[in-house]
Amino acid sequence: MTHMHITSWALALILFIIGLVMYKQGNNKPAKIIHMVLRLIYLLILYTGGDLIANYFGGSDYMAEAIVKGLAGVWVIAAIEMILVKTKKDKPVKSWWIQLVIALVITLVLGFWRLPM
Repeated sequence: MTHMHITSWALALILFIIGLVMYKQGNNKPAKIIHMVLRLIYLLILYTGGDLIANYFGGSDYMAEAIVKGLAGVWVIAAIEMILVKTKKDKPVKSWWIQLVIALVITLVLGFWRLPM
């Protein structure tokens, strides 16, 4: 399940960049399609991430850190979604970029260097 989770969020980041570039170029129709596919990928990320977090319930020493990682992961998804929506509407996105970087760093540090799975 770990490989599926990593693959799905890597695909989400790629689709996020493609969608962002398309929205900035004014290609709203293809960007909207990419955005919808990205939303489907969110579901896969949430499912696989939930399965990984479920492995920590049951007396693991890392349960609290796994919960924080899960919440930070949801925060990443929310920031990505808000950046795309606000870019589409030509509204400022600086605060969401800052939040994305913070949440992504928390998620990656906990996922790759702290948690055993």
